[in-house]
Amino acid sequence: MRLFAFLFAALLTVPVVGRCEVNNLTNQELQELITRGVPVVDVRTPAEWKETGVIKGSHLLTFFDERGKYDVEAWMAKFSKIAQPGDQVILVCRSGNRTGQITRFLDQKAGYRKVAHLEKGIKSWIATGNPVVRP
Repeated sequence: MRLFAFLFAALLTVPVVGRCEVNNLTNQELQELITRGVPVVDVRTPAEWKETGVIKGSHLLTFFDERGKYDVEAWMAKFSKIAQPGDQVILVCRSGNRTGQITRFLDQKAGYRKVAHLEKGIKSWIATGNPVVRP
């Protein structure tokens, strides 16, 4: 766990040099991928899910808790049941900041090359009239 936590913390200071096939998604691109059945993972906290709702069918898997703490090994154990390194997967958070960090980690340290995130997060998704459901 400490190695993953160290690697993740170190990655936050590295410039973005992703090797992902797709990294930043617009709302329209996300909708197209959802239609194709690509899994969506919402990494926000339960309070955030309750506040705004979630994208229908998304997997709810908190990465950073309310205090900004995280357990990479525990999260990866759950995440790997949703997507393997060769699978396409999409991450969603409030504004795109957290998922940008997690996307870089998954790409550069965990071998996920087809991971992307909703560039401006659920706030943008909702602001443009896209639907959400209660968690």
